Amino acid sequence: MTDTLRVHVDAETCVGTGICEATAPDLFEVGDDGVSHVVKEDVPAELEAAAREAADNCPTRALSLSGA
Repeated sequence: MTDTLRVHVDAETCVGTGICEATAPDLFEVGDDGVSHVVKEDVPAELEAAAREAADNCPTRALSLSGA
């Protein structure tokens, strides 16, 4: 059995640039509070590359991945 890739946002670190939302809109959205929120914590296989790209491109490193 393989682990499911999961995404997390550190709200203390996030500054709401929206890069994650632009890269993976099915996984992230910037809320009215100006902080990114996870829309879908368990990442479907077809969105894994987008999740990794969003995490790699986050300027404050507020995104983290766990699992797969």
